Amino acid sequence: MHRLFGTAISSVATVVALGLGLYALSRFADWSLINAVWPGESGAMCREATGACWAFLGEKLNQILFGIYPPAQQWRPALVCVFILFMVVMSLNPRQWRLRTVVLWLVGMAGSLALMQGGWFGLERVPTASWGGLPVTLLLAVCALGIGMPLGILLALARRGSLPMARFIATCVIELIRGLPLISLLFMASIVLPIMLPAGMTIDSLLRAGIALTIFSAAYLAEVIRGGLQSLPAGQLEASRALGLSWWQMTRLVVLPQAMRKVIAPLTNTAIVMIKNTSLVLIVGLFDLLSSGRAALTDPAWPTPYVETYFFIAAIYFCICFGLSRYSMWLERRFKKGELR
Repeated sequence: MHRLFGTAISSVATVVALGLGLYALSRFADWSLINAVWPGESGAMCREATGACWAFLGEKLNQILFGIYPPAQQWRPALVCVFILFMVVMSLNPRQWRLRTVVLWLVGMAGSLALMQGGWFGLERVPTASWGGLPVTLLLAVCALGIGMPLGILLALARRGSLPMARFIATCVIELIRGLPLISLLFMASIVLPIMLPAGMTIDSLLRAGIALTIFSAAYLAEVIRGGLQSLPAGQLEASRALGLSWWQMTRLVVLPQAMRKVIAPLTNTAIVMIKNTSLVLIVGLFDLLSSGRAALTDPAWPTPYVETYFFIAAIYFCICFGLSRYSMWLERRFKKGELR
C-alpha cells in the first residue's frame, strides 16, 4: 500500500489508474455481457445489437475449430485434438519421460494422421487440403517441436564438437536458417520446392509446411541448447572422463541433463514462438486455427464480428502458451530444489 499511496503523485496515479481500469471493465462488461447476442439468436439480431455477437461463435464453432473438414466426419479431428492434449498433459510429468512415452507419441501421431486422412476401414478419405483449424495447429506444433528438438540437440553437439566438417556443416545450417524469416522458408516450400521436383512428382502441402517449421525450430533450438552446453564448467567434463565414461555416456548422462536444465526458460520461449508461428501456414494453402476463423467471417449472413472471433482464437492461443509458460516455471523450481538437495 505504501508504494501505491506513499506520495501525492503516486496516490493520484493510483486513483487515475483504478478509475480507468474500472471504466474499461464496465465498458467491456457492457459489450460482452449486457448488450451481447448469445447463441441461439439470429444473425439479424447481431446487426442491430451494440454488444458482442457470441451467436456467431455458437453457429461457426465447428468451422473455426475444424475448418472445412466434412461436418459428418468432424469427430475424427476432435478425437485427434483430445489425444494430443491428453499426451501433452501426460508428458508434462517428469516421471513419464521414458522411452515408452516416446513410442506412444510416435504411434499416436502416426495413428492421428491416418485417422485424419481416412481411406481405410470404411472411413471417408479426406485430403489435407480440407484439413483446418485446431488440429492443424496442434499437429504442426507438436511435429515441429517434437522432431526439431532432437535435430536441434544434434546440431548443437555438432557445432560444439571437435570434428571440423561436422562443426562447419552445423554452423552453416544454423546460421542460414536463422538468417531467413520463416515466411521465406514457407514461400520456398510452397513455390520453389515444387519447381525443383521432377515432372509429375508432388509433395503434400502439410508435409512441406511441417518440414519448414521443423527446420526453423531446430535451428533456433540448437542455439539455445548450445548456450546451455557452453555454460557447463569444464570440471564436469573432466570428472566424467576421470570416471571412464565414453563420449556418448558423458553426453547423455552428464552434459545434456545439466545443459537442458539451464535453458528451460529460453526453450519455453522458442516453443511458444513456434506455436504461434503455425499461423503462417496459410502461405502453403493450409488453414490453421486463425485462418479458419478468417474464413468463417466471410459468411454474408452474419455481420462479420471480427472482435469476437479473434478474441476467441486469442483465448485458445493464450491458454496454450500461458499454460506452457507456467509449466516451465514449475519445472525450474522443481529442478532447483533437486540441485539444493
